[in-house]
Amino acid sequence: MENNEFHSDRNNESPKPLRKLPRLNNSGNHAKHEAVSNEYHGRYEADPNEYHGKYEADPNEYHGKHEAAPHEYHGKYEADPDEYHGKYEASPSEYHGKHEAVSHEQPIRREVLRRESAEENRIPPKKRAANRIPRDYDDEYDNYDDDNKKRRRKFSFKDAAIKFVAIAATIVVIFGLVLNVPIFVDVKGGGNISLINYFKKQTPMAKEGELDKGSIQNNLNINYDKVDMDYNDGLDLPQLVEGQYSVLFLGFEPDEYNTDIMWIFQFDIGNGKLNILQIPRDTCLPDYTSSVTKKFNSIYTMGNPEINPPIQRTVNAVQENFGIPIDAYVTTTCPDIVEIIDILGGIPIHIDNEIVFEPKKVIPAGDVVLSGEQSEWFMRFRKEWLQGDIGRMQNQRRFMAAAMNKLMNIVEEEGRLKLYSYIKEIYDKELMYTDLSVGDIGKIADFASTISMEDAQVNMVPGEDAIFYAADGNAYSVYSVHKQATIDLLNKYYRPYQTDMTEYDTSIVELVTDYSYNLYDDTGITLEELETATEPPRDPNVQGWQKEG
Repeated sequence: MENNEFHSDRNNESPKPLRKLPRLNNSGNHAKHEAVSNEYHGRYEADPNEYHGKYEADPNEYHGKHEAAPHEYHGKYEADPDEYHGKYEASPSEYHGKHEAVSHEQPIRREVLRRESAEENRIPPKKRAANRIPRDYDDEYDNYDDDNKKRRRKFSFKDAAIKFVAIAATIVVIFGLVLNVPIFVDVKGGGNISLINYFKKQTPMAKEGELDKGSIQNNLNINYDKVDMDYNDGLDLPQLVEGQYSVLFLGFEPDEYNTDIMWIFQFDIGNGKLNILQIPRDTCLPDYTSSVTKKFNSIYTMGNPEINPPIQRTVNAVQENFGIPIDAYVTTTCPDIVEIIDILGGIPIHIDNEIVFEPKKVIPAGDVVLSGEQSEWFMRFRKEWLQGDIGRMQNQRRFMAAAMNKLMNIVEEEGRLKLYSYIKEIYDKELMYTDLSVGDIGKIADFASTISMEDAQVNMVPGEDAIFYAADGNAYSVYSVHKQATIDLLNKYYRPYQTDMTEYDTSIVELVTDYSYNLYDDTGITLEELETATEPPRDPNVQGWQKEG
């Protein structure tokens, strides 16, 4: 009670003046040069690096919590709980500056930021923007953020590249699987095929139609003494007879009515050979055309109208008379041949004597490179040949050999890819019609490029010139087939995997049985021999065209 009174009286008393100054001890305040080093000094007595009170310190110096202005920095114990603390003042869980934070704190900070970012992403964008509190950063933190962004950007480019490569590789693998998985129905062959094989089997140039092979399949007469039932030639073509592939080639006259060139190319895959059979355009087949002349070249247009497409009429005539199963066809016209030759860059050949196809259409003598137009003149020229159409066919053989040599030179000098590019251009420009698929053309081109000139044989159907007396009362010059000679030729070269043909297996009709000559019964020659062959004999009694000056 007395203490309370004492404090009350003391509080009511007025301060008494100091009568004398107390003596300072070592712990008290001293003048500038008297105070010890760890003691506080006044503004003017303390060293420049010492702490000063709020009113003694310069404006830019540090002040205590209650002395400093509100916006100034405060120490750990002076600052409010929500204020920033330095590295050594802040608690371990608190954020520290870039250069103050210890290394083990960074993962903790990243995890905190990640959680904050995830939490923020749950808030709608508009509300998130409204709730966002702006922050003030000093220059050091801004620089750190810029460096961090550059580092993240650098890593992002690297990561993006890796991801892109991984995704691209995955797509390629998936695409490859899709291309090769048999998921498409093969309408022609049955079963399922892959997408890539589906495209390879397409026949966009089959403008003549598709061949009906059903009737011939029952009469193939495979010789199983030569090949067994499981024989495979390895070329994977849609063949009627395994081991061979036969293509009928028809070249039409400019009016596209009659066929001017009729060749059968038989690729003997099992033996690595090529056999070519020429059928004279005047060959008389009286049961296959309504033309009064009964010539082979009219079968396409004037054959049995109940057989369609027209190409099938010619194919049937070949199979039933010459016993060669036809796997595919190729047709073209003289104008198309001109462009095809120009695409290939011309055909080098030796011309023995000047050829005047028509006035102003001249091929000079010597070593020349026939252009497309000159090639047409060369193959169609017949006016001066002693043997007429047979002479023209002999000259066509020479052109065939020169053309084959040209193709081989392309493969050797420019590569197979260049040859394929020529074939593709011919295909794209529709310079020929064929039921050969894109894939089959490539396979045949590959095989043909491996055949040497000495393994390519050319033959002509044996026979002789004859007179055919037609129903209209007129007599026509035709070519009569020598039946037995033809059968022997076919058995020797064109039926390597079939049993021998007999006279009962063919529909050939002979107009002449008492032969006048057998000059054309054996006309076989290789392409190698044709490279040095000379032109057919000319008829001295025929006046050729006079070239115009």
